[in-house]
Amino acid sequence: MFWADKLVEQIKKEYREKVESGQPLIIRDEKTASGRVHVGSLRGVAIHGIISEILSENGVKNKFLYEINDFDPMDGLPVYLEKEKFEPFMGVPLCNIPSPDGKAKNYAEYFREEYIGVIRELGFEPEFYRASDLYKKGKYNEVIRIAIENSDKIRDIYKKVSGSQKEDQWLPVQMICEKCGKISTTRAFSFDDKEVEYECAEDAVSWTRGCGYKGKNSPFDGNAKLPWKVEWAAKFKVLGVDIEGAGKDHSTKGGSRSIADAICREVFDCLPPFNIPYEFFNVSGKKMSSSKGAGTSSREIADTLPPELLRLLLLGKDPKRVIDFIPDGDTIPVLYDTYDKMAEAYFAAEDGDYPRIFKLMHKNREEKTVERFLPRFSQMAFIVQMPHMDNFEAVEKLKESSLTDEDRKEIEYRAGYAKRWLEKFAPEDFKYELQEGKVPEAAKTFSARQKEGLAKILEYIKTQKKLDGQILHTTVHDIKKEMAIEPKELFSAIYISFLGKDRGPKVGWFLSVLDRNFLEKRLENVIR
Repeated sequence: MFWADKLVEQIKKEYREKVESGQPLIIRDEKTASGRVHVGSLRGVAIHGIISEILSENGVKNKFLYEINDFDPMDGLPVYLEKEKFEPFMGVPLCNIPSPDGKAKNYAEYFREEYIGVIRELGFEPEFYRASDLYKKGKYNEVIRIAIENSDKIRDIYKKVSGSQKEDQWLPVQMICEKCGKISTTRAFSFDDKEVEYECAEDAVSWTRGCGYKGKNSPFDGNAKLPWKVEWAAKFKVLGVDIEGAGKDHSTKGGSRSIADAICREVFDCLPPFNIPYEFFNVSGKKMSSSKGAGTSSREIADTLPPELLRLLLLGKDPKRVIDFIPDGDTIPVLYDTYDKMAEAYFAAEDGDYPRIFKLMHKNREEKTVERFLPRFSQMAFIVQMPHMDNFEAVEKLKESSLTDEDRKEIEYRAGYAKRWLEKFAPEDFKYELQEGKVPEAAKTFSARQKEGLAKILEYIKTQKKLDGQILHTTVHDIKKEMAIEPKELFSAIYISFLGKDRGPKVGWFLSVLDRNFLEKRLENVIR
């Protein structure tokens, strides 16, 4: 059973009474708008989004809330921004920082719109909201008061759960400095039921300095925010969250989720939501950061992969497994191959996870579930690099029958994405240029055995009026067996002769789509 279907069954049992009463289950996720959002952040969106979709499919009312956190401080300067311009805003809430382009309402809004666009393209439809709106509209006023009045209890929870020791005067609230506007540098000391006394300490954090201001102000209506772990629990309470997962770094023993859950129970008197811990999404083995500019942005990958393939990338693995995405390796061609296997199972009306996942990959894209011929992405990437080839004719040889209208649409679709991948990410192994001029220098060093193998291939080709890619492929393998020549020795000679590289696409099809006159003359020249 697909992992998301299993989770939905658990959720329905956990919240049976609420489901039966017809009340909607509240699903929540969030992302801090600290910079261009890396593709890894979409894993949380996809996990929560697919749970929402399957619950709806099961007739269970639900609401998927997605917070764009614009009230957190800037605590890291993205490498692609002007240091001189933005460094003075370190420690200031993101919603109070000017937009990099001078057009958006603020810094957070600038990055928010791009990310929301990607989420919608993927077919997920959460209800978006801003963290700053909840604070400024007073939605957190009650929990802020409860947190401050239970400071001792929260300090004990920190110590008990994670071993973190807070000062005796520490209050679980971060005031916005009335003088410099920073929130990271303030320390709260006392509360008189209306106002919090605080100091904007110069040495509060290592990465920015406070202004030294001391004063009192109300912590309500957007003048302050709760520290992250307390705030997380407050969100569970205020929004009535039933389902919310998080990356495994939050879900470790003594981690932020453990603290938030304890505060939820012991301070805010509510049950924490159903947790879905999930593994990291790495790019080339590295965890990414939006604020530090590391990793590939969600927008870049959404421009490189069609929505259904990006959904497959994000949802094809159980949340407990790491996704290691290597856009400049073979991850994308392999992803297409997996998609094609799932499509084959779906078109054949098989049982199992493959057809189920294939169906779920196509939210709002029913046209993509129509049966059609799917040329391998690696072959499509080769074809678009060969100016002498007609895309339709080349794929028709692969299919070995006439193309339908749906086939032609798919060919154009894949060709477009193949070109984008080749321009942006593809490694040298996937880049080819037909050597139409002189015979490549490397071909001049072929051994007698290699030339003998090429001669046998040429001899067969000359006996055929029309070349069939599959039959030619089998013939080349038969020649290899007959000669007892190493596969690499024969195949590298073929590819070097035409591409100047020792590897290439499926050999029989590759030779069959070359211009016949060029094919024969090149083999004759190499054999001499």
